[in-house]
Amino acid sequence: MFLEMLKLALRAVRRNLLRSFLTVLGVIIGVSAVIIMVTVANGTAEQVRTEIARLGTDVLFVRPGQRAPGAASEAAKGFTERDIAALRNQIPDLRAVAPQNIVDATVVAGGNNRKTVVIGTSDAFLDAQDWTIESGSDFAGAEVAAGDTACILGATVKQTLFADDDPVGRNVRVGNISCAVIGTLGAKGEAGIGRDQDDIVLMPIATFQRRLGGDSYIESIVLAAKDGVSTQDLKAEVGDLLRERRNILPGRPDDFEVNDMTEITNAVSGTKSHLTGMLAAIAGVSLLVGGIGIMNIMLVSVTERTREIGLRLTVGALERQVLLQFIVEALVLSISGGVAGIVIGLGLAYAAVQYLSLPFVIDPWMIAGAFGFSALIGLIFGYFPARRAARLSPIDALRFE
Repeated sequence: MFLEMLKLALRAVRRNLLRSFLTVLGVIIGVSAVIIMVTVANGTAEQVRTEIARLGTDVLFVRPGQRAPGAASEAAKGFTERDIAALRNQIPDLRAVAPQNIVDATVVAGGNNRKTVVIGTSDAFLDAQDWTIESGSDFAGAEVAAGDTACILGATVKQTLFADDDPVGRNVRVGNISCAVIGTLGAKGEAGIGRDQDDIVLMPIATFQRRLGGDSYIESIVLAAKDGVSTQDLKAEVGDLLRERRNILPGRPDDFEVNDMTEITNAVSGTKSHLTGMLAAIAGVSLLVGGIGIMNIMLVSVTERTREIGLRLTVGALERQVLLQFIVEALVLSISGGVAGIVIGLGLAYAAVQYLSLPFVIDPWMIAGAFGFSALIGLIFGYFPARRAARLSPIDALRFE
């Protein structure tokens, strides 16, 4: 019996192809919107997770100030070399402790120039951030201690200023100071958060403070844990040590932040989940609108076919058979709209992530959910017109003009 109902439904759909298409357009748009938005959100989250992983899941970032309510972040002072030494000497599970001061500056060599990020740091930064030296050398201990104007160029800066030439041993101007290039960094590639990781210049922290920064404070500290050491445990140790060194009394809030890359990754995942839910809810409105469209068209179809329904009831068709006929017809419309929406949505989602240079991450559960919801929409909104058709009086239906 179901196959017979399916044939009748397909026949009715083919009889009014344009109207059937317009009927399911809301479902197509809703399903496509769900797939496109969720796929783009998944790709963005995956890209951010990948870039965070490149920074290292064993890395902690320490910054002065505290975003918690009630804390005076603007008044928090920076760190000192003594803080760096204390962390290095008193927490044995740290693999690397590196200062990090950052400023934007224009780097010039010959007739070429580039505005880039200049980082004042030490050799420990290379270890903490997994940088490799492509050519030349890293900062020698004497250079760092004396504050020599040495610098190491990132791959993008090197390519812009020197193309394929080796810059080691040559001078560049960083801001208003002349700096000898002692090495170049191996390329890391672009970050998914819109920043070129190779667009940097490294300088000894002492040089940076004396010539670019203008003070002796350290803006942030990069910490790397030894293999097998929990960053959560390290975070607590670092926090306790810095509270002691900064004379923070018990019960008072920290005037610094220790950020764990694992926590940042989890935060990204949580944000992605909330964003996906919000986008799916917005797209679900389109599906509801599509369902209302199906109901309205099915009501029109019942009105147009009143005499046909009356004839079927007169020759012995049962109410439940008429009910099933129109429910199946509504399901055919909604399911065909769902399938079309999935195909169109995947195609547009692929085009979108290619344009945005994001990974193409499909969520099968979301696709199945969108398809199932479209079928449910057809079932729910098709039931009321079907019930109306099934309850028609055969005599009144035959008299209908």
